Amino acid sequence: MEVQNQSVVSHFPDAVDARRQPRFKVMVDITVHSRTSGSIKGYTVDISESGISAMLKMEVPLGEMLELDFTLPFGPVTIYATARQRNAFRYGFQFLELDAANKVIRSTCRELALNNARIR
Repeated sequence: MEVQNQSVVSHFPDAVDARRQPRFKVMVDITVHSRTSGSIKGYTVDISESGISAMLKMEVPLGEMLELDFTLPFGPVTIYATARQRNAFRYGFQFLELDAANKVIRSTCRELALNNARIR
């Protein structure tokens, strides 16, 4: 990933505010690829159509553009995101390019909504 860390979100004006989307509990393995921290394994906590949160064992710099790899019930996802917030080992990631994996993410969120797994 050859992208500067400065104001990553401003380079992606189509990125959606995560607070506008309902979040759903989902626990799957995730690998976060960071230019500064390398590959970090963890597991997800919740997902929305605009972002995902995950528990990681190592620190990831906030604002850094990252590549996320995880598999949802409707298929594998590889998507770019930025680390928007951190609380201890839990990170909130905002998806940057929604087109690439949007169908898999949207299908999973819709299925989870039908199963009443929404976080309030």
